[in-house]
Amino acid sequence: MDGIKPLVAMDTHLYFTLLPEALVASHLAPEEFGKYQAVGVHHRSSSQSVFFEINPDFDSSYLPVREIVQRCRPHDDGSPRKSTYLGVYRVLEHLPLEAFGALYVTTDDGRVLQLDQGAYEEESDSGLYLYQEFVPVQPRVVSSLYPSRFSRFITDRNQPVSVDRIVFCDLRLDDLARDPINGNGDDLPYGDLAHLRDCLASVWRKGTKDVKVVNRFFRRQIHFRMIRRGFYVGGGNQMLYYPMPPKDAMETIHYEWWRSAQTQL
Repeated sequence: MDGIKPLVAMDTHLYFTLLPEALVASHLAPEEFGKYQAVGVHHRSSSQSVFFEINPDFDSSYLPVREIVQRCRPHDDGSPRKSTYLGVYRVLEHLPLEAFGALYVTTDDGRVLQLDQGAYEEESDSGLYLYQEFVPVQPRVVSSLYPSRFSRFITDRNQPVSVDRIVFCDLRLDDLARDPINGNGDDLPYGDLAHLRDCLASVWRKGTKDVKVVNRFFRRQIHFRMIRRGFYVGGGNQMLYYPMPPKDAMETIHYEWWRSAQTQL
């Protein structure tokens, strides 16, 4: 018909966002989607975004993945659909780990860093750990458990409090990882340092709890420059690991993203 543009077939991507938890279909490629999430269409907003690309070929009786193409249709003028929400509740527990693709970490000015899955190796002895949980719960906690043990502990249904799956990252503690009482924490931007030391000391002493909550509520601001090793997706004995690039790669290959991450308060 005159004056009406025909709809053009477009690639439909499936994303699992962490801020907040949601399953989203979009015609935008990952970098475009990250920028859209962070700054919007007119660059009038400013917020971080962390999301996974998900293989849309998995089947689910809970999530409407069979309806992606029908729901995520181009607009009447032929322009791409930026986001179509398919789920905002209990999404993670219904996503098979085999469907997880790359992870995209976006600064609040729309710089996107792609992280691919890597081989996870235990460290011999790194002392204490600081973890930021994202989905389905969001406390910041300290622990004596290294990442894979922490993941198994949190998703162990025999524990009094547990979840089916967990997404989290580990944050730098520097000297406090080995000496929470006297270690130098001047470069740590975590707010109440005395409280953090107290929490670390409580799990540092032998015979006490393995995990302690530092902050019950996530403040929606991640210090990306303070991420120590990377991001983790765990459930039971399975865990996916998304390592951060080494610092020399940050300062060269990913310079624009790294410079943006450095400006965060």
